[in-house]
Amino acid sequence: MTNPTNHTKPKILAIDDVPANLLTLGAALAGEFALQIASSGAMGLALAEKSPPSLILLDVMMPEMDGFETCRRLRALPTLTNIPIVFVTAMHDLDSEMTGLALGAADYITKPIDVGVARQRIRNLLDRERLRQQLECQRDQLAAEVLRRQKSEDMLRKLSVAVEQSPALVVITDANACIEYVNPRFTLATGYQAEDVVGKNPRFLQSGQVTPETYQAMWEQLTHDQMWHGELINCRKNGEIYWEDTQIAPIKSQDGIVTHYVAIKTEITERKRLEEQVRELAFFDPLTHLANRRLLDDRLGLAMAAGKRSTCYSAAMVLDLDNFKPLNDRYGHLVGDLLLVEAARRLLACVRQIDTVARFGGDEFVVIVGELDTDLTLSTEQAKGVAEKIRMALSAPYLLQVTQPSGLASCIEHHCTASIGVMVFLGDEASQTDILKWADGAMYQAKDDGRNAIRLFDQEVHHGDQR
Repeated sequence: MTNPTNHTKPKILAIDDVPANLLTLGAALAGEFALQIASSGAMGLALAEKSPPSLILLDVMMPEMDGFETCRRLRALPTLTNIPIVFVTAMHDLDSEMTGLALGAADYITKPIDVGVARQRIRNLLDRERLRQQLECQRDQLAAEVLRRQKSEDMLRKLSVAVEQSPALVVITDANACIEYVNPRFTLATGYQAEDVVGKNPRFLQSGQVTPETYQAMWEQLTHDQMWHGELINCRKNGEIYWEDTQIAPIKSQDGIVTHYVAIKTEITERKRLEEQVRELAFFDPLTHLANRRLLDDRLGLAMAAGKRSTCYSAAMVLDLDNFKPLNDRYGHLVGDLLLVEAARRLLACVRQIDTVARFGGDEFVVIVGELDTDLTLSTEQAKGVAEKIRMALSAPYLLQVTQPSGLASCIEHHCTASIGVMVFLGDEASQTDILKWADGAMYQAKDDGRNAIRLFDQEVHHGDQR
């Protein structure tokens, strides 16, 4: 598009106190230039300040304010500093010309004016001024570009230092997921130096403890230009497992094509360890690491809900160790704790992973066995089989390794049996409280019948007694 200002005539301000000179000059220049006329220095100053011209023709010999003083005042105005000023005078002495040039005049024309020469000089001065303005504009543009680049370089240096000194692990890969950069924190956390990993796919960090579905979901989001955020379990160079909170985002070029991926990772191993400790304290017995009463209630509720859906029976077993108190009284609680830990281990070995073993406190335990048969009689037999397996396991001799205060190790052999009460139930036909209460009652029946025995709660007898 053509700039319309290119067709605008250059504006010339002529300042001369002799009207005849102005009229002659105006007639000669009007065709090529837009001429503005002032008959005094004061008037010229006012016009120039109000609307700066492209060039000023200034007579030297004027009353009140001569051309030299007018020039000084014009140059003192910031908006007129660079406008070419040409002195026009009948004075031919060298001193006057030197004075005008010293004040910043661009040229000095003597009267009578040769219009052709004056026109060409004006053209040359205007061309020179345009060139000066272009150079000044280019200089300003260059200075602005240099400043922009300096700021960009400064920002890049800051970003580089921030990434290098970041407390987070930073990994940058290309579009094919090959590592191009890792920061020092990555090296500190994983044990791998940059030269060990550059060019490799980050999958070498995988521990095998993250499901394939997690990685599939991660790449599903990344390939759709979306950020992924999740937790990963990775492996250090020394084989140690660690947790990390990971954010991965695609980096795009100006045309929208993914060129790199950046991963910001924060190690959360300690946080996970503390969370596990809290979970252990909340849901597990600190001595045996079996489920506590709170977790048992939850697992019993799940077994009841599962039975309601599948119509399969479940069984609750409450058991108490016989002959446990004499061991505590004779050797102390530390030895008693050794026996409880061993009893817990034997209990876990007798049931499936889907079943629950809990410690109620002291030497009392509860076992929930789910997914038995849909037939009550068969389910009862299955529950009795598990109970008998438990009774036999717990009645085997206990060999407890004890370290004496002197440092010598000794082995204590102790015989201990279990009294077991069993309650077979289906769904939510009974409440959790009743199920555990009835199993507990059956356990006390086993104790009353001589201990080291199994007794089943009979609902029909119970309901008959109530009637």
